[in-house]
Amino acid sequence: MLSLRDETTPPEQFRHVTKRLTTLLMLEATADFPTREEWVTTPLEETRGRVLADALVAVPILRAGLGMLDAVVELFPTVRVGYLGLERDEATFEPSEYYAKLPRLEDALTFVLDPMLATGGSANAALKSVKEAGASSVRMVSIVAAPEGVAALEREHPDVHIVTASVDRELNQSAYIIPGLGDFGDRLFGTDP
Repeated sequence: MLSLRDETTPPEQFRHVTKRLTTLLMLEATADFPTREEWVTTPLEETRGRVLADALVAVPILRAGLGMLDAVVELFPTVRVGYLGLERDEATFEPSEYYAKLPRLEDALTFVLDPMLATGGSANAALKSVKEAGASSVRMVSIVAAPEGVAALEREHPDVHIVTASVDRELNQSAYIIPGLGDFGDRLFGTDP
């Protein structure tokens, strides 16, 4: 986590650490999910094991959420993937949706992926979109959260479990998480802020 915060971390290392941390977050996010027994034939005999009982859907919020997607797909190869494009108005800090492409959600456990849970505006809009599209079991997965964003989601979506690596101190006047780690998307893709 510390290397994500370090301003000198190059994009390739930033992506690598993001993927590893997302793997850990997803293991935590699915730890209490229902499983079912399945049988398999090994080279020596039949044995049983457990697999997740329900389908999974991952919905990254573009563009920063894309940095979390590879880890989810590697852990759960059968995951269905949707996309939500949301951008924040820099004056009002309110999100607007510019793109939505969602798979079937009714029969799945759904994860909304957004590395930065700041004001909660984008996350709230994304959660509203996936619920309107049929998702009934939803988890929010982020890397860094602000207390204000967590409180907003708890108020607007009390049924949604939030999984995050860190709840930082606060938001500044520009609604950036402090101490935070800067603009996640810019750091992930090596673009200038």
